[in-house]
Amino acid sequence: MRISVVDVGSNTVRLVVADADGGVPLPVHTAKWRLRLSEQVTPGGPIPEPAVEQLVHAVAEASRTATRWGAAGPLAFATAVVRGASNRHEVLHAVRSRTGVDLCTLPGEVEAELTFLGARRWMGWRSGPLALLDIGGGSLEVAFGRGRLPDFVASLPLGAGRLTHEFFQDEDPPSPERVRALRRKVRHQLRDVAARIRWEGPRTAVATSRTFQQLGRLCGTAPGRHGPFVDRQLHRAALREAIPRLAALPAAERAELPGISAPRAAQSLAGAVVGHTAMKLTGLRSVTVCPWAIREGVLLRHIEDGPAWWAEVTRRTEEAAPPDPVPLRIATASS
Repeated sequence: MRISVVDVGSNTVRLVVADADGGVPLPVHTAKWRLRLSEQVTPGGPIPEPAVEQLVHAVAEASRTATRWGAAGPLAFATAVVRGASNRHEVLHAVRSRTGVDLCTLPGEVEAELTFLGARRWMGWRSGPLALLDIGGGSLEVAFGRGRLPDFVASLPLGAGRLTHEFFQDEDPPSPERVRALRRKVRHQLRDVAARIRWEGPRTAVATSRTFQQLGRLCGTAPGRHGPFVDRQLHRAALREAIPRLAALPAAERAELPGISAPRAAQSLAGAVVGHTAMKLTGLRSVTVCPWAIREGVLLRHIEDGPAWWAEVTRRTEEAAPPDPVPLRIATASS
Protein backbone atom coordinates (compact mmCIF):
# COMPACT_ATOMS: atom_id res chain seq x y z
CA MET A 1 0.00 0.00 0.00
CA ARG A 2 1.33 3.43 -0.96
CA ILE A 3 -0.06 6.47 0.85
CA SER A 4 0.77 10.17 0.97
CA VAL A 5 0.43 13.06 3.36
CA VAL A 6 0.46 16.82 2.72
CA ASP A 7 1.40 19.13 5.59
CA VAL A 8 0.62 22.84 5.21
CA GLY A 9 2.86 24.56 7.74
CA SER A 10 3.80 28.14 8.50
CA ASN A 11 6.67 28.18 5.98
CA THR A 12 6.22 25.27 3.57
CA VAL A 13 3.84 22.77 2.07
CA ARG A 14 5.45 19.34 2.41
CA LEU A 15 4.54 16.08 0.68
CA VAL A 16 5.61 12.63 1.83
CA VAL A 17 4.81 9.55 -0.27
CA ALA A 18 5.43 6.35 1.68
CA ASP A 19 5.06 2.61 1.35
CA ALA A 20 3.18 1.17 4.30
CA ASP A 21 3.81 -2.55 3.90
CA GLY A 22 4.67 -4.13 7.23
CA GLY A 23 3.07 -1.32 9.23
CA VAL A 24 6.01 1.09 8.87
CA PRO A 25 5.81 4.21 6.67
CA LEU A 26 8.94 4.07 4.51
CA PRO A 27 9.30 7.23 2.40
CA VAL A 28 9.79 6.81 -1.34
CA HIS A 29 9.46 10.46 -2.33
CA THR A 30 9.33 13.83 -0.59
CA ALA A 31 8.80 17.33 -1.96
CA LYS A 32 8.19 20.80 -0.59
CA TRP A 33 6.90 24.15 -1.77
CA ARG A 34 8.07 27.20 0.17
CA LEU A 35 5.19 29.66 0.76
CA ARG A 36 6.25 31.49 3.95
CA LEU A 37 2.63 32.00 4.95
CA SER A 38 3.66 33.21 8.41
CA GLU A 39 5.37 36.23 6.82
CA GLN A 40 2.14 37.19 5.05
CA VAL A 41 -0.32 36.66 7.90
CA THR A 42 -0.78 38.59 11.13
CA PRO A 43 -1.68 36.13 13.93
CA GLY A 44 -5.47 35.92 14.03
CA GLY A 45 -5.85 37.88 10.81
CA PRO A 46 -6.91 36.68 7.36
CA ILE A 47 -4.70 34.89 4.87
CA PRO A 48 -4.45 37.35 1.93
CA GLU A 49 -5.74 36.29 -1.45
CA PRO A 50 -2.30 36.09 -3.14
CA ALA A 51 -1.16 33.71 -0.39
CA VAL A 52 -4.31 31.60 -0.86
CA GLU A 53 -3.52 31.44 -4.57
CA GLN A 54 -0.03 30.14 -3.76
CA LEU A 55 -1.46 27.61 -1.32
CA VAL A 56 -3.99 26.28 -3.82
CA HIS A 57 -1.24 25.90 -6.45
CA ALA A 58 1.09 24.09 -4.01
CA VAL A 59 -1.59 21.65 -2.83
CA ALA A 60 -2.62 20.93 -6.43
CA GLU A 61 1.02 20.23 -7.34
CA ALA A 62 1.44 18.01 -4.28
CA SER A 63 -1.66 16.03 -5.21
CA ARG A 64 -0.49 15.54 -8.80
CA THR A 65 2.96 14.50 -7.57
CA ALA A 66 1.43 11.93 -5.19
CA THR A 67 -0.60 10.51 -8.07
CA ARG A 68 2.50 10.22 -10.26
CA TRP A 69 4.15 8.21 -7.50
CA GLY A 70 1.20 5.82 -7.30
CA ALA A 71 -0.42 7.07 -4.09
CA ALA A 72 -4.11 7.73 -3.56
CA GLY A 73 -5.46 11.16 -2.66
CA PRO A 74 -3.26 12.63 0.07
CA LEU A 75 -4.13 12.95 3.74
CA ALA A 76 -3.89 16.74 3.84
CA PHE A 77 -3.86 18.96 6.90
CA ALA A 78 -2.90 22.49 7.87
CA THR A 79 -1.41 23.58 11.17
CA ALA A 80 -1.61 26.77 13.24
CA VAL A 81 -1.07 29.37 10.50
CA VAL A 82 -4.30 28.30 8.74
CA ARG A 83 -6.11 27.11 11.86
CA GLY A 84 -5.82 30.55 13.46
CA ALA A 85 -6.70 32.59 10.36
CA SER A 86 -9.92 34.57 10.47
CA ASN A 87 -10.85 33.34 6.97
CA ARG A 88 -9.89 29.71 7.66
CA HIS A 89 -13.16 28.22 6.37
CA GLU A 90 -12.98 30.16 3.12
CA VAL A 91 -9.39 29.04 2.58
CA LEU A 92 -10.24 25.38 3.16
CA HIS A 93 -13.22 25.67 0.82
CA ALA A 94 -11.03 27.23 -1.90
CA VAL A 95 -8.49 24.40 -1.67
CA ARG A 96 -11.14 21.67 -1.74
CA SER A 97 -13.20 23.13 -4.56
CA ARG A 98 -10.23 23.85 -6.82
CA THR A 99 -7.93 20.89 -6.13
CA GLY A 100 -10.23 18.10 -4.96
CA VAL A 101 -8.04 17.67 -1.87
CA ASP A 102 -9.89 17.60 1.45
CA LEU A 103 -7.54 19.89 3.36
CA CYS A 104 -8.48 20.06 7.03
CA THR A 105 -7.14 21.80 10.11
CA LEU A 106 -6.13 19.80 13.14
CA PRO A 107 -6.67 21.10 16.68
CA GLY A 108 -3.39 21.73 18.47
CA GLU A 109 -4.07 18.89 20.89
CA VAL A 110 -4.51 16.46 17.98
CA GLU A 111 -1.24 17.72 16.49
CA ALA A 112 0.46 16.94 19.81
CA GLU A 113 -1.11 13.47 19.93
CA LEU A 114 -0.02 12.59 16.40
CA THR A 115 3.48 13.98 16.89
CA PHE A 116 3.79 11.94 20.08
CA LEU A 117 2.77 8.79 18.19
CA GLY A 118 5.47 9.43 15.58
CA ALA A 119 8.09 10.01 18.27
CA ARG A 120 6.99 6.96 20.28
CA ARG A 121 7.29 4.68 17.27
CA TRP A 122 10.72 6.09 16.42
CA MET A 123 12.09 5.90 19.96
CA GLY A 124 10.51 2.53 20.82
CA TRP A 125 9.17 1.14 24.06
CA ARG A 126 12.59 1.13 25.70
CA SER A 127 12.31 4.91 26.02
CA GLY A 128 9.72 4.43 28.77
CA PRO A 129 7.59 7.38 29.95
CA LEU A 130 8.11 9.93 27.21
CA ALA A 131 7.91 13.74 27.11
CA LEU A 132 7.60 15.63 23.83
CA LEU A 133 8.29 19.24 22.81
CA ASP A 134 7.43 20.51 19.33
CA ILE A 135 7.90 24.15 18.27
CA GLY A 136 5.94 25.15 15.19
CA GLY A 137 5.47 28.51 13.56
CA GLY A 138 2.24 29.27 15.40
CA SER A 139 2.18 27.00 18.45
CA LEU A 140 4.16 24.91 20.89
CA GLU A 141 2.91 21.36 21.46
CA VAL A 142 3.76 19.49 24.66
CA ALA A 143 2.85 15.88 25.42
CA PHE A 144 3.60 13.12 27.89
CA GLY A 145 2.67 9.47 27.87
CA ARG A 146 3.56 5.95 28.85
CA GLY A 147 1.91 4.15 25.95
CA ARG A 148 1.24 4.45 22.25
CA LEU A 149 -0.73 7.69 22.61
CA PRO A 150 -0.12 10.43 25.19
CA ASP A 151 -1.79 10.69 28.57
CA PHE A 152 -1.46 14.47 28.56
CA VAL A 153 -1.25 17.03 25.73
CA ALA A 154 -1.20 20.81 25.53
CA SER A 155 -1.01 23.28 22.66
CA LEU A 156 0.13 26.81 23.52
CA PRO A 157 0.34 29.95 21.31
CA LEU A 158 4.14 29.99 21.59
CA GLY A 159 5.18 29.29 18.02
CA ALA A 160 8.48 30.75 16.84
CA GLY A 161 6.89 32.70 13.98
CA ARG A 162 4.05 34.08 16.10
CA LEU A 163 6.40 35.29 18.84
CA THR A 164 8.87 36.79 16.37
CA HIS A 165 6.03 38.85 14.92
CA GLU A 166 4.85 39.90 18.38
CA PHE A 167 8.20 40.79 19.97
CA PHE A 168 10.82 41.30 17.25
CA GLN A 169 8.91 42.60 14.24
CA ASP A 170 10.40 46.10 14.33
CA GLU A 171 13.83 45.34 15.87
CA ASP A 172 16.56 43.40 14.08
CA PRO A 173 18.46 42.47 16.12
CA PRO A 174 16.12 42.93 19.10
CA SER A 175 17.03 44.75 22.28
CA PRO A 176 17.80 42.78 25.46
CA GLU A 177 14.57 44.17 26.93
CA ARG A 178 12.53 42.56 24.13
CA VAL A 179 14.25 39.23 24.64
CA ARG A 180 13.54 39.38 28.39
CA ALA A 181 9.91 40.28 27.72
CA LEU A 182 9.58 37.28 25.43
CA ARG A 183 11.07 34.97 28.04
CA ARG A 184 8.65 36.29 30.68
CA LYS A 185 5.69 35.54 28.44
CA VAL A 186 6.92 32.01 27.71
CA ARG A 187 7.46 31.34 31.41
CA HIS A 188 4.00 32.57 32.29
CA GLN A 189 2.18 30.52 29.67
CA LEU A 190 4.25 27.37 30.23
CA ARG A 191 4.20 27.36 34.03
CA ASP A 192 1.32 24.96 34.65
CA VAL A 193 2.09 22.65 31.73
CA ALA A 194 5.74 22.42 32.79
CA ALA A 195 4.72 21.59 36.35
CA ARG A 196 2.71 18.63 35.02
CA ILE A 197 5.70 17.32 33.03
CA ARG A 198 7.98 17.64 36.08
CA TRP A 199 5.42 15.79 38.20
CA GLU A 200 5.19 12.96 35.67
CA GLY A 201 8.97 12.49 35.67
CA PRO A 202 9.65 11.32 32.09
CA ARG A 203 12.43 8.81 31.50
CA THR A 204 13.09 10.13 27.99
CA ALA A 205 12.46 13.49 26.33
CA VAL A 206 12.30 14.21 22.60
CA ALA A 207 12.08 17.38 20.53
CA THR A 208 10.66 17.46 17.02
CA SER A 209 10.18 20.09 14.29
CA ARG A 210 12.51 21.92 11.95
CA THR A 211 13.09 24.57 14.62
CA PHE A 212 14.57 22.05 17.04
CA GLN A 213 16.52 20.33 14.25
CA GLN A 214 18.18 23.59 13.27
CA LEU A 215 18.85 24.61 16.88
CA GLY A 216 20.37 21.19 17.47
CA ARG A 217 22.68 21.64 14.50
CA LEU A 218 23.66 25.09 15.79
CA CYS A 219 24.52 23.50 19.14
CA GLY A 220 26.67 20.77 17.63
CA THR A 221 24.47 17.83 16.62
CA ALA A 222 25.35 15.87 13.49
CA PRO A 223 24.28 17.35 10.15
CA GLY A 224 21.42 15.79 8.22
CA ARG A 225 23.73 14.16 5.69
CA HIS A 226 24.79 11.71 8.40
CA GLY A 227 21.34 10.13 8.18
CA PRO A 228 18.35 9.79 10.53
CA PHE A 229 19.80 7.06 12.75
CA VAL A 230 22.56 9.16 14.31
CA ASP A 231 21.86 10.01 17.95
CA ARG A 232 21.29 13.76 18.19
CA GLN A 233 21.22 15.21 21.70
CA LEU A 234 20.39 18.86 22.27
CA HIS A 235 21.65 19.99 25.67
CA ARG A 236 19.98 22.78 27.60
CA ALA A 237 23.30 24.36 28.53
CA ALA A 238 24.36 24.58 24.88
CA LEU A 239 21.02 26.11 23.91
CA ARG A 240 21.38 28.70 26.68
CA GLU A 241 24.77 29.71 25.29
CA ALA A 242 23.33 29.98 21.77
CA ILE A 243 20.69 32.57 22.71
CA PRO A 244 23.05 35.57 23.19
CA ARG A 245 24.82 34.54 20.00
CA LEU A 246 21.57 34.65 18.03
CA ALA A 247 20.33 37.82 19.75
CA ALA A 248 23.46 39.76 18.80
CA LEU A 249 22.96 39.20 15.08
CA PRO A 250 20.40 40.47 12.57
CA ALA A 251 18.41 37.76 10.82
CA ALA A 252 20.51 37.94 7.63
CA GLU A 253 23.66 37.12 9.59
CA ARG A 254 22.03 34.36 11.63
CA ALA A 255 21.48 32.54 8.35
CA GLU A 256 25.27 32.16 8.11
CA LEU A 257 25.42 30.14 11.34
CA PRO A 258 25.60 26.32 11.23
CA GLY A 259 22.18 24.78 10.70
CA ILE A 260 20.18 28.03 10.50
CA SER A 261 18.44 28.35 7.12
CA ALA A 262 17.62 31.73 5.61
CA PRO A 263 13.82 31.20 5.70
CA ARG A 264 13.92 30.42 9.43
CA ALA A 265 16.69 32.78 10.50
CA ALA A 266 14.34 35.52 11.68
CA GLN A 267 12.43 33.18 14.00
CA SER A 268 15.44 31.20 15.22
CA LEU A 269 15.94 33.44 18.26
CA ALA A 270 12.34 33.13 19.43
CA GLY A 271 12.54 29.38 18.86
CA ALA A 272 15.69 29.17 20.97
CA VAL A 273 14.10 31.16 23.81
CA VAL A 274 11.00 28.95 23.77
CA GLY A 275 13.05 25.76 23.59
CA HIS A 276 15.42 26.68 26.40
CA THR A 277 12.65 28.00 28.66
CA ALA A 278 10.55 24.89 28.07
CA MET A 279 13.47 22.61 28.89
CA LYS A 280 14.37 24.60 32.00
CA LEU A 281 10.82 24.74 33.39
CA THR A 282 10.22 21.05 32.73
CA GLY A 283 13.55 20.09 34.28
CA LEU A 284 14.94 18.55 31.09
CA ARG A 285 18.72 18.82 30.77
CA SER A 286 18.74 17.34 27.27
CA VAL A 287 16.35 16.16 24.59
CA THR A 288 16.75 13.74 21.69
CA VAL A 289 16.08 15.47 18.37
CA CYS A 290 13.65 13.04 16.74
CA PRO A 291 13.26 12.89 12.93
CA TRP A 292 9.69 11.56 13.08
CA ALA A 293 6.92 14.00 13.92
CA ILE A 294 3.38 14.87 12.87
CA ARG A 295 3.52 13.65 9.25
CA GLU A 296 4.75 10.24 10.36
CA GLY A 297 2.12 10.28 13.10
CA VAL A 298 -0.64 10.82 10.53
CA LEU A 299 0.71 7.99 8.37
CA LEU A 300 1.03 5.65 11.35
CA ARG A 301 -2.46 6.41 12.63
CA HIS A 302 -3.87 5.75 9.15
CA ILE A 303 -1.95 2.46 8.91
CA GLU A 304 -2.86 1.28 12.41
CA ASP A 305 -6.44 2.53 12.70
CA GLY A 306 -7.57 2.47 9.08
CA PRO A 307 -9.09 5.05 6.72
CA ALA A 308 -12.14 5.55 8.95
CA TRP A 309 -10.02 7.49 11.41
CA TRP A 310 -9.03 10.13 8.85
CA ALA A 311 -12.56 10.27 7.44
CA GLU A 312 -13.78 11.18 10.91
CA VAL A 313 -11.16 13.94 11.21
CA THR A 314 -12.19 15.52 7.91
CA ARG A 315 -15.90 15.11 8.75
CA ARG A 316 -15.50 17.05 12.00
CA THR A 317 -13.65 19.80 10.16
CA GLU A 318 -16.40 19.99 7.54
CA GLU A 319 -19.12 20.18 10.20
CA ALA A 320 -17.31 23.05 11.89
CA ALA A 321 -17.36 25.10 8.68
CA PRO A 322 -20.21 27.51 7.82
CA PRO A 323 -22.74 26.00 5.37
CA ASP A 324 -21.87 28.33 2.48
CA PRO A 325 -18.33 29.71 2.70
CA VAL A 326 -17.83 33.05 0.98
CA PRO A 327 -15.76 32.31 -2.14
CA LEU A 328 -12.38 33.97 -2.43
CA ARG A 329 -12.00 36.11 -5.53
CA ILE A 330 -8.87 34.53 -6.95
CA ALA A 331 -7.97 33.18 -10.35
CA THR A 332 -8.52 29.58 -11.30
CA ALA A 333 -5.42 27.41 -10.76
CA SER A 334 -3.86 25.94 -13.86
CA SER A 335 -4.01 22.18 -14.15
